Amino acid sequence: MSDESGRISRRAAISATAGAVGAALLARAGLVAQDTPASPATAPADPTKLPGMPTSALGGRSPFVHPERAPTGVLSGPSFTPLQELTGTITPSDLHFERHHGGAAIIDPQQWKLVIHGMVERPLTFDLEDLQRFPSVTRVHFIECAGNGRNAYRAPAPGMTPQQVDGLTSNTEWTGVPLSLLFREAGLKAKATWFLAEGGDAAVLSRSIPIAKGLDDALLVWGQNGEPLRVQNGYPVRLLLPGWEGNACVKWLRRLELIDQPNMSRDETSKYTDPLPGGKARQFSFEVDAKSIITSPAAPLKLDKAGWWPVRGLAWSGRGRITRVEVSTDGGKRWADAELQGAAMPKAHMRFQHMWNWTGRDALLLSRATDETGYVQPTRATFQAARGIGTDFHFNYIRGWRVDGNGAVTFEGRA
Repeated sequence: MSDESGRISRRAAISATAGAVGAALLARAGLVAQDTPASPATAPADPTKLPGMPTSALGGRSPFVHPERAPTGVLSGPSFTPLQELTGTITPSDLHFERHHGGAAIIDPQQWKLVIHGMVERPLTFDLEDLQRFPSVTRVHFIECAGNGRNAYRAPAPGMTPQQVDGLTSNTEWTGVPLSLLFREAGLKAKATWFLAEGGDAAVLSRSIPIAKGLDDALLVWGQNGEPLRVQNGYPVRLLLPGWEGNACVKWLRRLELIDQPNMSRDETSKYTDPLPGGKARQFSFEVDAKSIITSPAAPLKLDKAGWWPVRGLAWSGRGRITRVEVSTDGGKRWADAELQGAAMPKAHMRFQHMWNWTGRDALLLSRATDETGYVQPTRATFQAARGIGTDFHFNYIRGWRVDGNGAVTFEGRA
């Protein structure tokens, strides 16, 4: 931050120094990519005429393919997944969105411990090996930041890409242990109705969670897409609450305290409390509402010819499976069912596709998701009437993309 004269404040200088030191340490540890001069990708004129590349310790993307999260270098804030550059439903681990409150913590797995205490019969401490001796499960679920879509709601701009609009959601194959097993080991006391989950990062983020969720489908996960969690996603262990807002899925988990009421910690009072019209507010609004976004055609794509184009995108709901996605190409006057691709899994991304014959005229593309509870994704007008312009979380209204007669595609945030 700086004042009107452009002078840098002491706080900003300290923050910038801390960020630079932290980035240097991460780079030294091999946890972030070093900046290198960009060079154009090249390929042999005839790859059949010379040997290819030898084997390597780690596979890499083609030099012609370079999806990236953005922005980078943020200690307290987000970095968005490039939704428009992905296929299928599983997000590559290195492109899973980030949202940190004090940077990504580096934790030695040999030193890591998890404590379960409070209103239990037997307080317990686990190391990583202890945890991995329990029966494990593997499940596919999305995580979405509660603030996903805020920028597009507050200040929509035509040049926004799917990454900038809704890139704070990712879908992953997670491996871990059901939290209910650990609670059973500890022996919950009858009056325990909530638990406090605390992370081991610099922010020591904590959230109060109803015990019913812990006994339902909550997991303590250490695996992500067939490998250990990435540092930025909570290595060595994070809490996963399928279908609930991302901040409650506490990363770098170190403590679970059983309690008889919400803790009302900093991270659920000063943050993650949602202002509503009339001076009211929502608190503990954990579940993610049904939502969808078209990822193609979308900015900055330009359609180069009239004819058939696939309208593709993603849909998800924190209340279960996506059962229907509809697409409109005329701004919502008429709707057609899109094809749902792949098996519908609860609380996971669903890929959809609708073939559209573009005539070369102006069009407004919309998508509308329905989940297995019958909930239908609302229009922006309906959403705003219920939640107000000042709402801060859970932005699930219908998004739009305008296609002009020249084929240019731009974001329409007020469809």
